Amino acid sequence: MQRLLALIFLLPLLATSSQAAKYFAFTSSARQAYDQAVSLRFGESYALLARMRLEDPNNLIVHHIENYIDFFSLCITEDEEAYKRLKKKRDMRLEQVRLGDPASPYYLFVQADIRLQWALLRLRFEDYVGAFSEVSKAHKLLRENEALFPDFMPNKKDLGILHAMVGTIPDSYKWGVKLLGGLEGTIAQGRKEVEEVLEYASKNDFIFEEETVALYAYLLLHLENQERQAWKAISSGKLRPAQNPLHCFVMANIAMRTNQNDKAIHILQNRPRGGAFLELPYLDYMLGLAKLRRLDEDAGPHFQHFLRQYKGHNFVKEAYQKMAWQELINGNTAGYSRLIKYCLDKGRDKAGGDKNALEEARSGMAPDPTLLKARLLFDGGYFQQGYQLLQSKTAGQFAQPYGQLEYYYRMGRLLHGLERYPEALRYYQLTIEKGAAQPWFFACNAALQMGLVYEKQGNTSRAKEAYERCLSLNPEEYRTGLHQKAKSGLARLNDRKRS
Repeated sequence: MQRLLALIFLLPLLATSSQAAKYFAFTSSARQAYDQAVSLRFGESYALLARMRLEDPNNLIVHHIENYIDFFSLCITEDEEAYKRLKKKRDMRLEQVRLGDPASPYYLFVQADIRLQWALLRLRFEDYVGAFSEVSKAHKLLRENEALFPDFMPNKKDLGILHAMVGTIPDSYKWGVKLLGGLEGTIAQGRKEVEEVLEYASKNDFIFEEETVALYAYLLLHLENQERQAWKAISSGKLRPAQNPLHCFVMANIAMRTNQNDKAIHILQNRPRGGAFLELPYLDYMLGLAKLRRLDEDAGPHFQHFLRQYKGHNFVKEAYQKMAWQELINGNTAGYSRLIKYCLDKGRDKAGGDKNALEEARSGMAPDPTLLKARLLFDGGYFQQGYQLLQSKTAGQFAQPYGQLEYYYRMGRLLHGLERYPEALRYYQLTIEKGAAQPWFFACNAALQMGLVYEKQGNTSRAKEAYERCLSLNPEEYRTGLHQKAKSGLARLNDRKRS
C-alpha cells in the first residue's frame, strides 16, 4: 500500500520531468524555419522560431537553425562587431544543446555542425587557429556519433566533406593539420560518403538534401576537376535559384566556373528580390563580372550597385579594378586610370583578388587591352572568340617579358578550352620554360594545367610530374589555390592507383 501511494505521489513529478526533457526534432514548424533560414528570409524564420519557443519549448533544434541564420548573416555582411557579439551566442547555444537527449543522433551532430559553421566563420575573420580547433572538435564529435549511429545521414554528409578536403590542405596550412589530430581521408572516400547520402535522399525525405547537392557539386568541381558532372549535379532541379538567393549564388557560381557564362547571367538576372530577403550584394558583383567576361558594355553599373549595398571589406578593390577594366576594353584609358586609383585606399587586400588589384594599381601599368580581352573571354568560356583574337598576334608584339609570357599562357589556356591538347601543351611548356624563374603565376598554373591534360589523357606519370612541377614553383600570386589544386590532382592519382 505504501509503495502504491508513493507511486501515485511520484506520477505528477515523473510526468513533469518527462515533459521537461530536452529533445531534437525537425517538426513541421522547424522545417519551415530551416527552409526560411537557408533562403535568407530571416524575419520569417525568426517568427517561426519564436512560436516554437512558446509551443515547443523543449525542442533544441531551434539552436541549430538560429546558428544557420548567424552563419549566413556573418558570411554575407562581414560585420566584425556582430561576429564578436554572436560568438557569445554560439557558446550559449552549445551549452543548451548539451542539455539535450544524448540518445538522439542529433545530440552530437548538432554540436559538430555548429562548430563546422563557426570554423568557416573563423576563417572568414582570419582566426585560423580557432578555425582548425573548431574542425578538430567537430570531427571528434562526428566520429563518436558515427560509432553510435553509423547510418545517420546528416553525420555522413559532414564527414564526407571533411574526408574529401583534408588531403588537399595546402602546405602553408600544414601546421593546422596537426591540430586536427586523427582526421584523415581521401577525395574518393569523401565522395563515396556524400554519394551515399544523396542516394538515401533520392528515396527518403532528407531535410539537408539541397545543401548536400551543393556540397557535392563543389566537391566534383574543385577536388575532382569534373566540370560537366558538377554542372549536371547542380542543375538537377533540386535547387531553386529564382526563389532562393543562396541557390542563385551556388548555381551561378558553378555556371561561371564551368563555361556556362550565358546561363550564369540568366540565373543572376532572374534572382529573387524583395524586402523579405537579406540583401546579398555579391550577386551584383557576380553579374557584373559575368557580363564583363562577355565583353558587354554595361557591366559597370552592377559593380557600382554592389559597392553601394555592400558593407564588408573583401572584393571592394576587385570591384574597382573590374570597373577600370571595363573602361580599358571600351577604349577609355583615362577612365581606367581614374578607377584603378580607388584600389589604393578602398577595401582590404587580404583576399587574393584584392591583392592583385592593389598590385596592379601600385604598378602604374595598365593591362594590355588585347590580352585582357583574351583573359576575360577565356574566363567566360568563349574560347573560339578569344583564340581568334590572339591568333592574329605574335608574342613579339607584346612588351617583354610579362606581355610575351602572358601571350604564351593565354594561348595555352584558350587551346586547352578548345580541347586542342597537343598545341595547348606546347604553349604551356613554353610558359614554364620562360616563366619559371619569374614571380608571376603563369608558369605555376601552366604546370597545373599540363597535369590536368595528362590526367584526362590517362598519362599518369606525366600528370604526376606536372603536378609536382606546379608545387615546386612559388609565385607571388595565387600560390595557395594553385598548390591546393595540384595536391588534389596528386590525391586523385593516388586514389586510382590504390583502387
